[in-house]
Amino acid sequence: MGLPIYSTISDLRESIRSKKISPVEIVEAHLQRIAAVNAKLNSFVHLDAEGARKQARAAEAVVMNGEPPGLLHGVPVTVKSCIDVAGWPCPAGSLLRKEYVPHGDAPLVSRLKAAGAIVLGNTNTPEFLMAYETDNLLTGKTSNPWDVSRTAGGSSGGEGAAIAAGCSMGGIGSDGGGSIRVPAHFCGVCGLKPTPGRIPSTGHFPPGAGAISWLGVVGPMARTIVDVRTLFEVMAGPDPGDALSAPVPTNHGNANLNGLGIGILESTALGKCTAETQATIERAAASLRDRGFVVEPLELTGLERVIDLWWFFFGPVVSYLFRPLVSGHEKQISPILHDYLGHAEAQTSLTLDHFIAACAARDHIRAEILHQMRDVSLLLSPVSSGPAFRHAEGSWRAGAEQSYRDTMRYSQWLNLTGFPGVSVPFRVSSGGLPIGVQVIGRPYDEELVLAVAEQLEIARGPWRSPPL
Repeated sequence: MGLPIYSTISDLRESIRSKKISPVEIVEAHLQRIAAVNAKLNSFVHLDAEGARKQARAAEAVVMNGEPPGLLHGVPVTVKSCIDVAGWPCPAGSLLRKEYVPHGDAPLVSRLKAAGAIVLGNTNTPEFLMAYETDNLLTGKTSNPWDVSRTAGGSSGGEGAAIAAGCSMGGIGSDGGGSIRVPAHFCGVCGLKPTPGRIPSTGHFPPGAGAISWLGVVGPMARTIVDVRTLFEVMAGPDPGDALSAPVPTNHGNANLNGLGIGILESTALGKCTAETQATIERAAASLRDRGFVVEPLELTGLERVIDLWWFFFGPVVSYLFRPLVSGHEKQISPILHDYLGHAEAQTSLTLDHFIAACAARDHIRAEILHQMRDVSLLLSPVSSGPAFRHAEGSWRAGAEQSYRDTMRYSQWLNLTGFPGVSVPFRVSSGGLPIGVQVIGRPYDEELVLAVAEQLEIARGPWRSPPL
């Protein structure tokens, strides 16, 4: 492809520092790539081409003047369109928010810019982020670069497709039930759901506050685990706007992996995955054993209750908070959001007693899951029950072939417990679609999760770009 739009962030940064390539050339290459493929993918909500060129010229001047570059100097990135970027529309996939333009950057965006990243634009989401497929009445559907008849996933589907297709070196998604990990899995890239508070969610819609603030997080997506780690290190750190943020230091050293215990997650509560997905997990486990890890099956009990509690908060509670926004505007909301609201509001009565009991139950069962993991440092599991499904096949409806409450359980339970997890692509299905592996850790163990995911990436070998 000429210029290295499929390079790693670290390689690109070194090429810029050594003046082998300029930030201006890199940005122009990515803008050309976006022009070539975005009509097929529809990843972008807003593209600031002139702003990116201006940033690139400033980045080039830094290099030419011999000034010390930042960790992301000259690296083109994208941001999910539910995260504030000053002066850009931030609709979160909704006609009801099409006029909203933030005056300031979210803290994580400020940190990216301070590290030298060039923010190209923001990317598509389902309305209010409430689906595992990216489609809405405002900007339409986003397609998967491995097969445009299939979804890129949701809710960070625009990010997943843009990164996989070479339109962006990396980006920022958000995850309340798999919304980083599932698009990463569907599109064949890497995505980290961190522990709540490690990266501030200030400036994200919907805002996280109160007893549900731990449910959703923001996190990095990129084509390699090393690049995900770099983005994580730039964005991590406390912010007063996020009540859960804590001054947890980033561990820049190498994690001790010798003889590390890893459990292959088993639970009847998670349902069945496809045969190819199961074979992928088994191959990943074998590759880790070959690299000196102690990998054995581990059955967790109680996950059925975890999934039910997750849905209580993600469904009835969150839909209750949305109701004032959509009341009287029902004709303006998308079929995907109607689907979510209809099922969220129909299945459980929301009372104060129920809410208080669920908050307490969440903490108790989280402690119980951690106790069951006392002899292992990490878990290995699928991201979802199968690879990317076709457009419009997904639904919150029970009994549907792609019913989210069945197919996405492998990811959803982590948001109830607040555990970190990363998706790393590991195989391609017989149908030509990526299959990812999920590495799950204890709270605040992101560095260990990423270290083991990198070992999987090394064992897998080079990953190919999508056939788009």
